[in-house]
Amino acid sequence: MHVPGSPAVEFDSVTKRFGAVTALDQLTLAVREGEIIGLLGPNGAGKTTALRTMLGLLKPTSGRTRVFGIDAWAHPVEGHRQLAYIPGEFPVWPQLTGAQMLDLLGTTSGAYDRHDRDELVERFAFDPRKRGRSYSKGNRQKIGVIAALMTRAPLLVMDEPSSGLDPLMTATFQDCLREAKQRGQTIVLSSHILSEVEAVCDRVAVLREGRLVEHGTLAELRHLHATTVQASYAGPAPVLDGVPGVANAVARDGVLRLQVTGPVDPLLKALATATVTSMQMREPSLEELFQVFYDTPSPVSETAGEGSW
Repeated sequence: MHVPGSPAVEFDSVTKRFGAVTALDQLTLAVREGEIIGLLGPNGAGKTTALRTMLGLLKPTSGRTRVFGIDAWAHPVEGHRQLAYIPGEFPVWPQLTGAQMLDLLGTTSGAYDRHDRDELVERFAFDPRKRGRSYSKGNRQKIGVIAALMTRAPLLVMDEPSSGLDPLMTATFQDCLREAKQRGQTIVLSSHILSEVEAVCDRVAVLREGRLVEHGTLAELRHLHATTVQASYAGPAPVLDGVPGVANAVARDGVLRLQVTGPVDPLLKALATATVTSMQMREPSLEELFQVFYDTPSPVSETAGEGSW
């Protein structure tokens, strides 16, 4: 039962331990209805563990995960009625055809529109007549993607969903995610593909060794980190002594390179005192931001989160 006004997903101080290893450590995060949020982090960061608590497959050691206000562990059936799941590797029934698998998955989900199914089959260039044992990894993944999207579930939970898809199908998949968002569906996307997260997500949450180390929109995260500036100049190099936020400034052969954090107005005023002939400013990419989080020493024990959870 959908609880009006509740977040689509809510992690409330969720901790999950496997023996001496802490896979999730006090994860607190709310996912708003109708947004796409990306979970980022390498193997062992806790992404899959977080998703499995949403699916009611893992009982938190402490804390609770809710799906539309429903305790995912205490009431898994009610929770499952609200969502569709795409795993990173979709297991197939070797004797069933693609069409039979889609029909089975659609029926067990509660309901689906055959027109939506047929449209997705065409968009993903999927041949539903073959039997499961003959499908390649990419085509097996298409079954999971089509099955989840055709249900129009309020919540889509995705764990490396584009694994095995070629670039053209990945682009189609991203288009489908944007359309799902326009319909009001909520999407939680766990991915190693930073460009995919950057292309479709409204917010990102970065996990490191079970802890949430940063979350927000890309614009908010970029604001926390340095912008790269390159300026060409004639004559003496600009003087940047005392300019707030400027770091790693190197002037050589008429080219000034630096990084700036925070407001850029003081830097622009300083550059205006010199003969600047051209200037480029570039915000950090999601990959660069991601690298910043993982180059920083972790407050968590190095043994925590080893392996893939």
